[in-house]
Amino acid sequence: LGARIASDGQWRFPPTDSIPDKYKTCLMAFEDRYFRYHPGVNPLSLGRAMVQNIKAGRVVSGGSTLTMQTVRLMRKNKRTYFEKFIEIILATRLELSYSKNRIIALYASHAPMGGNVVGIDAAAWRYFGHGARSLSWAESATLAVLPNSPSLMHFGRNRDALLTKRNRLLQKLLDNGTISETDYRLATAEPLPENPHSLPQIAPHLVTRLYLSQPGTHVQSTIDKSLQLQADNVLERWNTEFSQNHILNLAALIVDLEKNEVISYIGNVNFGKQQSGNQVDIIQSSRSTGSILKPFLYCAMLQEGALLPGELLPDIPINVGGFSPKNFSLQYDGAVHANEALARSLNVPSVVSLRRYGVPKFYDFLKKAGLTTLNRPADYYG
Repeated sequence: LGARIASDGQWRFPPTDSIPDKYKTCLMAFEDRYFRYHPGVNPLSLGRAMVQNIKAGRVVSGGSTLTMQTVRLMRKNKRTYFEKFIEIILATRLELSYSKNRIIALYASHAPMGGNVVGIDAAAWRYFGHGARSLSWAESATLAVLPNSPSLMHFGRNRDALLTKRNRLLQKLLDNGTISETDYRLATAEPLPENPHSLPQIAPHLVTRLYLSQPGTHVQSTIDKSLQLQADNVLERWNTEFSQNHILNLAALIVDLEKNEVISYIGNVNFGKQQSGNQVDIIQSSRSTGSILKPFLYCAMLQEGALLPGELLPDIPINVGGFSPKNFSLQYDGAVHANEALARSLNVPSVVSLRRYGVPKFYDFLKKAGLTTLNRPADYYG
């Protein structure tokens, strides 16, 4: 539906437990092929890394398992031998507390993916223009090698180095029988992404609402994407017409009455524009209820037997405390049946009915019905 950049300036989605199998396979093949078997620490990898570092006279290998790397991503401390010792302890504790799949999910959600992109979900949208569930073998391999050298994901340089690392991983998958020769050829033929994709803005006002009310959580919406796009097109057409009369804001909320679910949410038109309050979510904005209250009034009176559908109500010029209600047609019928007065949304019979029923009683009825914007006493509304 859309996305908002995090408060720290990073493109990051909330952590998820749903990680694609292709990505998990690529990640373990590249980073930690014994991940499914070790308890968070691999002594052989640590020993091999120590020997390599001694021979090279500098740090050329860390020997960290995926679990240890997950700990490092969460702690974000400078790499030292003492920090490595802490990572070993915490990695063991992490293995005792979480499943292997959960640990991979934590890693995938926090791994740096180049630039200000963090996590597999944000990277899939940013680099490939679709969700992580649709990643191909080539795309999965690309994202698996990126956290090792996130600077490789630069659209103006390093492309050859990134391509080499990706294809080397794909070759490893071919050699161990994970992918077929055909899959390998198709994957290596896929080009690297050329330019970053814009993240979708299908329901930006709803995304903003959820971002503010439920930060850092995954929310499954009931929005129908196809219907949302259709409704957006309809509003854009009407906006072109209404804007000639200086009506610059439109909104639409479509509800599936059988399921009681919101299936389209358009808080305003032209979200990308800063003028005319287009980023204001009109759906949430308080405004006059107007004639929407009439059915509630008639319902309350019918329930109590204070009004009958065929009862005659006066439709004549009246004055109530200096207020003279008028009908939209500016005409009066003298007397009209209650059901007709409601069907025609006549103002005078409604004012008469409200005075008869009582403002405080109707105020309480609306409160119980769920109207949340009544934040003043009943006598304020008159």
